[in-house]
Amino acid sequence: MARSIFFCLFFFLFISWIPKLTTSYPLSTKSRWIVDEKGQRVKLACVNWPAHLQPAVAEGLSKQPLDSISKKIVSMGFNCVRLTWPLDLMTNDTLAHNVTVKQSFEGLKLFEDVLGIQTHNPKILNLSIFRAFQEVVSNLGQNGVMVILDNHLTTPGWCCSDNDLDAFFGYPNFDPLVWAKGLSKMAFLFRNATNVVGMSLRNEPRGTRDYPDLWFRFMPKGAEAVHAANPKLLVILSGIDYDTNLSFLRDRFFNVSFTEKLVFELHWYSFSDGGGAWAKHNSNDFCAKIIEKVTHNGGFLIERGFPLILSEFGTEESGVDVSGNRYMNCLVAWAAENDLDWAVWALTGDYYLRNGPGLQHKNLIFHPLTGLCVTNNPSDNSPTLRLGPCPKSEPSTFNPKEGNLWINKMCVQAPNVAGQKVKLGVGSMCSKLGQISATKMHLSFKTSNGLLLCLDVDERDNSVVANPCKCLTKDASCDPASQWFKVL
Repeated sequence: MARSIFFCLFFFLFISWIPKLTTSYPLSTKSRWIVDEKGQRVKLACVNWPAHLQPAVAEGLSKQPLDSISKKIVSMGFNCVRLTWPLDLMTNDTLAHNVTVKQSFEGLKLFEDVLGIQTHNPKILNLSIFRAFQEVVSNLGQNGVMVILDNHLTTPGWCCSDNDLDAFFGYPNFDPLVWAKGLSKMAFLFRNATNVVGMSLRNEPRGTRDYPDLWFRFMPKGAEAVHAANPKLLVILSGIDYDTNLSFLRDRFFNVSFTEKLVFELHWYSFSDGGGAWAKHNSNDFCAKIIEKVTHNGGFLIERGFPLILSEFGTEESGVDVSGNRYMNCLVAWAAENDLDWAVWALTGDYYLRNGPGLQHKNLIFHPLTGLCVTNNPSDNSPTLRLGPCPKSEPSTFNPKEGNLWINKMCVQAPNVAGQKVKLGVGSMCSKLGQISATKMHLSFKTSNGLLLCLDVDERDNSVVANPCKCLTKDASCDPASQWFKVL
């Protein structure tokens, strides 16, 4: 992968001792614990490995050999991978069996990744999509890594938003009957893979109709389908509201025909508590408040005698995200106190192709006047935009429809006052930029008081600043070049 997950090493120190991979399969549950065949505790220390995006291939195989990635996972202290997959892998035979890895990437015009896979993993290049998925699972097993198969979404792509067509049961792309059949098929196909220890039934149910009654109607059917196809597997259930809420289980029992296999999962990020909220409150007060909320929403299941895995958490790694840093310290303390099983998001340092809110294509934002490109200023305590040599600049992503400009996974947060530097941050404070003027090279935004400003460049230090937009039309006497930014 492009980058290691440095904070995970910090996390390991506080989550108690992580035992080596058990060989006493299958796993089951004993009260709130996951145990092996001998009844010994097995602590899941997992990393999420996405394989659900458009290529439907595990990320990173164009960068490193599969076996090297598996060994890196082990060397970082993980004993488990939460491997994501799209439902179409089981319900669309054309995708799963008639499309090769090479054809999938070429169809998406990801030709550099084809060359990368040819170099690092030639064995999988001409395999079908599903056979390549099997190779990943098999290699993880050969390296002693357990696997949880996570049905992340229906059709390969990015996840998640309220408006997704597969957000919840009964949405246009989420037929509960098709879903249950897909889960059953996946469970059955991996019945002889001893390192596949569990299946997560659906990632982050959400949307305007994520009612508990529908959850209770369909989630047991998915659980029964998995157990009937492969009784050895742990059956892992996520809650509603992007898997942040299992509180509806407080007063209503989950009925299935089997025992000692049910596990519940919970997700928790800093933005789960409101974008930038951690930076706006006293850490002591806010941490106590949020732990109370998380306990109410899902932590109570531990006291009820059910295993709970924190199956997604994580933060921006550069250290500049104040909310993320405070949240992680709070989370680590809570997770250590409760001795949770967990899965950090994510193994990937980059993606073959990621389309989602605010993100479309990898680009460079070119400034024609100087011949330089927009990048971040790592020397700033509070990151700002600056111009730098294009070959060394950070990849940018800009979706004109959404209007968010991202640099190194941080978004532009424009100032309210003209002349100030343009900052970078994360969370819900992203500024919506518009491409105005006939050239579409002015990147503009409105301040909270309605003033129209454009990105500009301060010649003194090549920093990107906000200034009143100039030369938008008609005036032949002025030169707009300092405010021209071309998305390449």
